Amino acid sequence: MQLLTTGDPPRWTAIAGGAAALLVVLSNRLWPLARHVITIAHEGGHALAAVGSGRRLGGIRLHSDTSGVTVSAGRPTGPGVVITVAAGYVTPSVLGLGGAALLAANQVSLLLRLSVALLLGVLVAIRNAFGALSIVLSAATVVAVSMLAPFRSQEVFAAFITWFLLIGGVRPIIEVQRTRRRGAPTSDPDQLARLTRIPAGLWVALFAMVALFCLAVAAAWLFR
Repeated sequence: MQLLTTGDPPRWTAIAGGAAALLVVLSNRLWPLARHVITIAHEGGHALAAVGSGRRLGGIRLHSDTSGVTVSAGRPTGPGVVITVAAGYVTPSVLGLGGAALLAANQVSLLLRLSVALLLGVLVAIRNAFGALSIVLSAATVVAVSMLAPFRSQEVFAAFITWFLLIGGVRPIIEVQRTRRRGAPTSDPDQLARLTRIPAGLWVALFAMVALFCLAVAAAWLFR
């Protein structure tokens, strides 16, 4: 992948990428497949937070129903485990904000390279076959676009990835709140409630505020 930069990309590339991402996130047919990418980011966030907070990472498992689990060892209470559990739902949005910053700086190829690097970083921690397949297919798609597609198409694809992380990062937060109402004591917000005595609903609200903040800032950057 050759590192390329150009002048300011035309606004239509951001619009096209955003429209495609919105269509995928809102589609009940496309979302179940595309959601695997959000799960990769979610579980990768747990893993990175675990390592960063001094916990021992046991591994990541990704499942065909778009669920995932990240295993880490360490103190069962305290800031480390709180940070680890809290990281999952905000990671897709934070990654999307980082992607928007790179797009705003016209670093399209760098964004694609970093996407592959992050996927390979998660692959090291994967402990099941389906998870490994998901990572390899995702990385292969990015590599193929980077090597074979015209640069303008790469811009649209990079914008799609960025918008998908930003918009797609919101839908799981809505979903987890709906799931909680039906009873989901093992959800991240409910685990955080037990760890911190802060109500799970407030954790969901915090996740939503972070996601919407990232979305708003990224939109300002991409449509400036």
